[in-house]
Amino acid sequence: MEVFAEYLAGIDNPDHRERTEGILSWITNQFPNLEPQIKWNTPMFSDHGTYIIGLSIAKHHMSVSPEEVGIAQFADDIAEAGYSATKGLFRIPWKKPVNYELLEKMIAFNIQDKADYTKFWRD
Repeated sequence: MEVFAEYLAGIDNPDHRERTEGILSWITNQFPNLEPQIKWNTPMFSDHGTYIIGLSIAKHHMSVSPEEVGIAQFADDIAEAGYSATKGLFRIPWKKPVNYELLEKMIAFNIQDKADYTKFWRD
């Protein structure tokens, strides 16, 4: 979690900071083999040098990006959780609960789907 310290310190709203830290900690604990890192001022996790999932914050929500393939794979689950989405990310409003089961499925999917992948991003 040390890698995220400066990013978290830059989040002005203490509730948003605490929630973001909680999600990052949860991912770190659930998936200890993933490498936590900051790229493009965004907290993200990679596996053998390939991107798995990233987070960013906005005024009204946290954005989660499992790449377009992850959004497409879990479109129904995202909608069922009450989150809005674009082709590359979905948004967890600060006032809505975090669907950790959905996060876990997305991360596990990306780890498995990109097991033999050698680039950072999908083509």
